[in-house]
Amino acid sequence: MRIAPAIVLSEPQRVQLTGYARGRKVPLRVSQRAKILLLASDGKQNEEIARALATSPPTVARWRLRFIQQGVAGIETDAPRPGRNPSISSETVQEIVRKTTQERPPQATQWSTRSMARVSGVSEATVRRIWRKHGLKPHRVRTFKLSNDPRFAEKLADVVGLYLNPPEHALVLSLDEKTQIQALDRTQPGLPLKKGRGETMTHDYKRHGTTTLFAALNTLDGTVIGTCMKQHRHEEWLKFLRLIDRQTPPDRELHLIVDNYSAHKHPDVGAWLEHHLRFHVHFTPTSASWANMVERFFRDITGQRLRRGVFRSVAELEQAIADYLDHHNQQPKPFIWTASASDILEKVKRGRAALENKARSI
Repeated sequence: MRIAPAIVLSEPQRVQLTGYARGRKVPLRVSQRAKILLLASDGKQNEEIARALATSPPTVARWRLRFIQQGVAGIETDAPRPGRNPSISSETVQEIVRKTTQERPPQATQWSTRSMARVSGVSEATVRRIWRKHGLKPHRVRTFKLSNDPRFAEKLADVVGLYLNPPEHALVLSLDEKTQIQALDRTQPGLPLKKGRGETMTHDYKRHGTTTLFAALNTLDGTVIGTCMKQHRHEEWLKFLRLIDRQTPPDRELHLIVDNYSAHKHPDVGAWLEHHLRFHVHFTPTSASWANMVERFFRDITGQRLRRGVFRSVAELEQAIADYLDHHNQQPKPFIWTASASDILEKVKRGRAALENKARSI
């Protein structure tokens, strides 16, 4: 009769295996392996243990050997299993990835699962699985714009410096206009949200006019000075600057971050600023609206109040905006800028290099 190798347990190992064998939250397979080892340590042979635990002798022998080689840790996890052979060859997978990233289908701008499946001779589910594994989403596209401002680095460092290291005893305000906000009234009432169905609204609407929101975001505490006007010329911009002058402490220097819209650089605006020396204007680089923090506030008010709102007049729209500003300023939360100027410049440099490589390959 063949004798199985002996199992000798130390006291800590016996305590641990006993806990596995009796534990109610221990996986059943681990509990059975612990029982096998406890019985083996009592000198029982594989056949006897197999009969007692309703398993097979090879199973008992396997876990006895695993314990001898790896200790208690050997029974806690299963060895990796090879699984079945893939039905799709690696060459086919690589070809699908190559076509997705480097080619376009005829008469279309991007691949679909159907068109790729037809060309590759596989199922749509296979294409979908390969795309998911390689992180490919041909149906999605993202827009971008690299600034051509010759003073891009200088302006970026100036603006980001104000976000990360604002001057003492001064306010940093991010200013901009949100133009052409439409007062839209739906032609029919929508249905409310309920279980199993989202809120509905008609696709068509009635226009009742537009307004422009002028906003100044305090980058330190998140409060917003805002007002609505019919137009967004330099005259309205001057009115907004006077409003900021009235609503901020007169003993504080004001650093204004604005974009390069022509109304912000009008001679009348420049003349007014020359007589109000506590105002210091910092322009963002051209084609870099993302550098203006107030755009983040505009995104919030659009998504939370405007996009799905119903307004029967411009006055109703402007009142809704005023109410949103009041509510926001009751518990303001500042937006935290984390990217340094050097990190952004490095990302822009990579973007330019990628575009240059693309241009050379065409």
